[in-house]
Amino acid sequence: MKIAVLSGKGGTGKTLVSVNLAAAAEKSTYLDCDVEEPNGHLFFKPHDIETKEITIKIPKVDDKKCSGCRKCMEFCKFNAMAYINKKVIVFDEVCHSCGGCSLLCSEKAINEVEKTIGNVQKGVSQHVKVATGILNTGEASGIPIIKELLGSTEENELTFIDCPPGSACIVMESIKDADYCILVAEPTLFGVHNFNMVYNLVKLFNKPFGAVLNKCLDGENPAVKYCLDRNIKILGKIPFDNELGKINSSALISAWSTEKYRNLFASLLCSVMEEVSNETTVNS
Repeated sequence: MKIAVLSGKGGTGKTLVSVNLAAAAEKSTYLDCDVEEPNGHLFFKPHDIETKEITIKIPKVDDKKCSGCRKCMEFCKFNAMAYINKKVIVFDEVCHSCGGCSLLCSEKAINEVEKTIGNVQKGVSQHVKVATGILNTGEASGIPIIKELLGSTEENELTFIDCPPGSACIVMESIKDADYCILVAEPTLFGVHNFNMVYNLVKLFNKPFGAVLNKCLDGENPAVKYCLDRNIKILGKIPFDNELGKINSSALISAWSTEKYRNLFASLLCSVMEEVSNETTVNS
């Protein structure tokens, strides 16, 4: 069972929700797919860490064999190659590692070499398996790292996916195999604007979903109105609370720190699992 946690922007509370739901479960797996800025491990502080480098294949041209026919460049739809001073130049940053240029080259002048783009770190924190994807600085895409993370789980595991913020390609990759999505929103007009992006994304992917509203205060809440107007299930509300802020800023897991928040996130987990169960029943 894979449950993805999304938000339209950073700082909304996506990691707060995913980390504490994983902690509140009896046994779970936490995947940090926010590979550009992963921070879930700061809370879990996993031990027995194993690291695996993630590589992609990029073309390397043998200038002595290259005839300068430029067929590889005509084939590449991403403009990852250019012919300059009678040499083929490869732009690694925009190469999508499709291998087409190598297959097409009649002179066999193009081979593929491995390039490290980041790594995946796996460890354990109490009853939670923690896997973190880390993209090397300057790399264009973390999708291969996210694929490695998602492919490392077992089918019967309760898995919480801490997605990247926004609605770009790396978010799509993170949710494509999810069984259920949790959308985290802030109670402001700006927060609702960003919430709308991930709402449209999960609708596009036809994923069952519900909302968690974070930083809630008494009074008018635009996020509540947005959900009610669109018949979006509100799974729970997290208050704007100084105690919670202090726990979180100290890189502690709220569900493991106080009974108050243990109960809050246990209740939220129950609501999520009930919705997942209902969706499974409807679709079976």
